[in-house]
Amino acid sequence: MRFPTPIPGTRTVLMPLVAAALAWPLAAQDGARMGEVPAGVRTPPPAAETVDPSLFGGLSFRFVGPSRGGRVTAVEGHRSHPHTFYQGATGGGVWKTTNYGMTWENVSDGYFRSPSIGHIEVADSDPNILYVGTGSDGIRSNIIIGKGIHKSTDAGETW
Repeated sequence: MRFPTPIPGTRTVLMPLVAAALAWPLAAQDGARMGEVPAGVRTPPPAAETVDPSLFGGLSFRFVGPSRGGRVTAVEGHRSHPHTFYQGATGGGVWKTTNYGMTWENVSDGYFRSPSIGHIEVADSDPNILYVGTGSDGIRSNIIIGKGIHKSTDAGETW
């Protein structure tokens, strides 16, 4: 198939006309004129007033989560123990809290051959039974390979 040779200068003249023809229906939608905000489009709220810093005088910062870990890749709990959670990290192993995250304890050091955690599962039938899959599921340049699946029958005391 042969295309006809373009006429010199037509691109310069036709392109702005085509762009304007395509843009006009968008600009005229909802009855708005050029330069107006169409109906239904929200405008940003006015800038917020400054908050009085004395409102925060009684607050203090604290760390949330374990002091070592890396990226969090798995979090699991059980409905019968709402205060207990397990956290898995890419290079930090499995951590457990029994007080809603106020303190954390590592429960995998010395048991797992890989510190990278990909998944944690607490059995629905028994909150003492845990399954942990090692390895990272995210393809990255700095992942640590998995070396097995681990099971605990005593809520992470032994594996």
